[in-house]
Formats: sequence, structure tokens, C-alpha cells
Amino acid sequence: MDKSKQLRWYNVAIIAFVSVWGLGNVVNNYATQGLSVIVSWILIMALYFVPYALIVGQLGSTFKDSPGGVSSWVKNTTTKKIGYFAAWTYWVVHIPYLAQKPQGIIISLSWIFKQNGNFINTASATTIAMICLVIFLFFLWISSKGLTTLKRIGGVAGTAMFIMSLLFILLAVSAPSLTGASFATPDMGNIKSYIPKFDFAYFTTISMLVFAVGGAEKISPYVNETKNASKEFPKGMLVLAIMIGVCAILGSFSMGMLFDSNNIPKDLMANGAYEAFGKLGAYYNVGNFFVIVYAIAQMLAQISALAFSIDAPLKILLADSDKEFIPESFSKKNAKGTPVKGYILTGILVSILIIVPGLGIKNMNDNYVWLLNLNSIVMPLRYLWVFFAYMMINKMHKDFDSDYKFIKNPKIGYIVGLWCFLFTAFACILGAVPKIPYAEDPRAFIFQFIMNILTPIILIGLGTIFPFFARRAQKNQ
Repeated sequence: MDKSKQLRWYNVAIIAFVSVWGLGNVVNNYATQGLSVIVSWILIMALYFVPYALIVGQLGSTFKDSPGGVSSWVKNTTTKKIGYFAAWTYWVVHIPYLAQKPQGIIISLSWIFKQNGNFINTASATTIAMICLVIFLFFLWISSKGLTTLKRIGGVAGTAMFIMSLLFILLAVSAPSLTGASFATPDMGNIKSYIPKFDFAYFTTISMLVFAVGGAEKISPYVNETKNASKEFPKGMLVLAIMIGVCAILGSFSMGMLFDSNNIPKDLMANGAYEAFGKLGAYYNVGNFFVIVYAIAQMLAQISALAFSIDAPLKILLADSDKEFIPESFSKKNAKGTPVKGYILTGILVSILIIVPGLGIKNMNDNYVWLLNLNSIVMPLRYLWVFFAYMMINKMHKDFDSDYKFIKNPKIGYIVGLWCFLFTAFACILGAVPKIPYAEDPRAFIFQFIMNILTPIILIGLGTIFPFFARRAQKNQ
């Protein structure tokens, strides 16, 4: 028996669940859609997440010896140049993600020490931008030292966050019967409360759902460690989808019990999880205990994610890239294994994205919501390459073999890959529409709209410059 193939379907489901899911996904999507998000979760699971996870399974199995993940899949099915752009996309979409993390650290610190969310609603965007810049540059420096302690702390914090997410559902669902708590949202027994209004505003919020369920490509290394992969891996993925679906539905229902779906607070994305635990603490007579535990876990998880996301995506870009496209000087590492020029470029891009919004966005809460929405537009761009690679292996099905196949008919497989690709692109494009009403603040709406369009174009476009420098460096050798 092959000892490397020890994982069973339930192991795969749990590993994937911990890496993909978190309470923030529930809070952020409830903030954009209210109680109707429950139907949206069911639709996104069935129409998008299940095929996405199973597509990742087939790609991981087909290219089991490829080190670079998505970029390797693309390179093996097309050309080195297209593979480079896939690697570049995977790295560069983390820039808005890195710009957001210091804000999360500040919010969790304010809840640890003050146990309220006033700070985000009173601090100016410019002041926060400066503090965020200092925090980011400090962790950029820490990360460059090659310290692994933060990643270990992150592992503990990530587990704590996962437990708190499940505890939130358990406490909230039990609250009415155990504590006599009343529902904040009226008519929660009426089916109409759960039906989304499928208008233009609704479709601009889909990118947040796609962002929430994305990242399944992290699961790909486990396909080849699964016993009887062709049967057990898809079973694990279906169980994963059910687990996420149940948590999303019960979590959103719990949010409806705690916050009125018809009158959602403006700061719910930033403060919602803390306020939810505060309300549960009051129901169960434990004061702010849950709030403080969650805030500490959140702070440590954000710190770890910041350090890890500075380092890991950059190393993936450099590890699987070709000298034709990335100058050798850019890939050079110091004695501690840090690609110094890569860190400098990361520092410059993230610093710009921290400072510039302060010029056109008045307060920290608006800045936080905008940056989170920007992440939901930019981050899913890397998923496009997953679906592109899947379309290519179906187009060239005679050249590739896999222990596990999601769809055996290559034509149907190609169509499913195309559907996921177009759906992701559709969500990203419409997600660029700002979530504030134009009439409320036309200047802020236009500023955010321009930033939402220019940021992904500039970030992806920067990738076209590197091959030029690489060619010039090779000529000068």
C-alpha cells in the first residue's frame, strides 16, 4: 500500500474547510445582501463552488509533480510566457490584500483595549493611512528576516478563529431557546425575507461571494495524497461544499437574529463580528469575554497572514518563473533567502495603495469597506487562470492523463470551465461599481469607481514591463 496516499475523503474535507472558510465571509456578505444572502449562498455553492473545487482536484492530479501551482498548470498547457502572466497575477493580486491587513490589526487592537468599535468611525482616513503604513513596513522588515515564529502563531490563531466561527453559530442558534433572546430582523419566518431582488445592485455584490469561496487551489497538493482519489477526492469536495453551505446559511441566519436585515449598520464589515460576539456575551452573561478572545485571535491571524502573504506569493512567482521574463537581479536572494528587490517592489505598491485612498475617502470605515470590495474584485482574477488551465486540458485531453477526472467528456468539461471563467469575470467587472449610492456622495463614488478600474489594470499591466527588463539584462550579459 502507498503510504503517501493516506488521506481519506473526510480528511480532505476538513483540511480544505479550515483553509477556505472563516466568520468574515458570513459577516461581509450579510453586510452587502442582508438575509437574502442565504439563497445566494445556496446558488453560489451549487453553480460555482462545487465545480470550482472539483476542477482544482483534476488539475492537481494531472500536474502532481508541478511545484508552482496555478502558474505551472498554465505553463504546461500553453506557453512559458502565459505561465509567467499567471504567476504574476497570483502574486500581484495580493497587493490590495496586504494593504487591508494593517487596518484589520488596528480594528482588533481597538476592540482588545476599548471593547467598542468607535475608533473606526471617528478616526480620519489620513491618520489611519499613516499608522497602517508604519505597521505594514514593520512587518515587511520582520518578514525579510525569514522568521517562522509568526507563521506558527498564525497556525494557532487560525485554528482559534475556526473554532470561534463554529462557536458563533452554536451560541447564536441556541440563544433564543437558552436565553430567550429575540430576533433583530422581523419576519424571519417568512420565505419572502430570504428571496434576493435580482437587480443591478444585487449583481454588483456577487464578487464578495466569489471572493469568500475562492482559494480552493490551495487544496490541489492533497489530491495525490488521497486514497482512491478518483472516488474519495470528489466525495471530500462535496462534503466540503455541504459544510461551507451549512455554516454560511446558519451563520447568515444568526446574523439576522443579531442585526436587522432591513437596517444594516454601515460599519458592519469592520465591526460586525466583534459586535455579534458582544451581543452573544450579553445574552450568556459573560460580558466581553467572547469579544476579547475573538479580537486576540483575529489580531494574531491578521499579523500572520500579513507576514505570510508578503513572502509566499513572491516566492511562488520567482520559483516558477523563467529568466526570459523576470530579470535575474530581481530574483537574487540575500543570506537569509529573502528576494530583496521583490520585497522593495511589494513595499512600494502596497504603500501607494495605503496612502492614495486617504486622498479621496473621508473616514476609516469607508476606506475599510472600499478596500475589502477592491479585494473582492482583484483577488478572483487569479481564479480565472485556474479555469483557463482546465479549459486547456479539456481542449488537449489526449496529451494529459489524470488519476481523477471531474468530467470525463472533454467537451462538457470545457463548457463547465468556460462557465466558471465567465462567471468569475462577470462578478469582477460588476464588482467594480462602488457600494455607496451615487446621490449620497458623487465625488467619493467617482473616486472609488476610478480606483476600482485602474488598480487591477495597473497591477496586471506592470507584469508586461518585467519581460522587457529581462531581455535587456540578457543582451547585456
